Amino acid sequence: MTQQLTSLSLDDARRIVAAGEARAAEIGQPMNIAVVDAGGDLVLHVRMDGAWRGSVDIAINKAFTARAFDIDTAELAELATPGGPFYGIQASNNGKVMVFAGGAPVRADGVIVGAVGVSGGTGEQDTTVCEAATAGF
Repeated sequence: MTQQLTSLSLDDARRIVAAGEARAAEIGQPMNIAVVDAGGDLVLHVRMDGAWRGSVDIAINKAFTARAFDIDTAELAELATPGGPFYGIQASNNGKVMVFAGGAPVRADGVIVGAVGVSGGTGEQDTTVCEAATAGF
């Protein structure tokens, strides 16, 4: 009988973070990288040496947001602009919703099993590292 993965494990999260750390090192930008499981609960967070302390919560909340709404945070940001269909969404969930680039769901066989959040650089840098991290799964 084939069993379908329904949530990320700690080992999965470690692989995801390692892939993100490698990309962050390549671009020379220390990052905070967070992984949440299918329920949006934190599995692993890493603050690379030299990464901003203020980005810890941002990375964790980007991962939460990507899972809570099953959307890349950059895409949600576009929808949350003034006049957009989700304007003001960042005030929901006790302020945990982050509408900055750098968060993305993680999928296994088309099913969302968790998410990654990255913070510590520009939106482009955060996205680059996030993409590498999700590819590490």
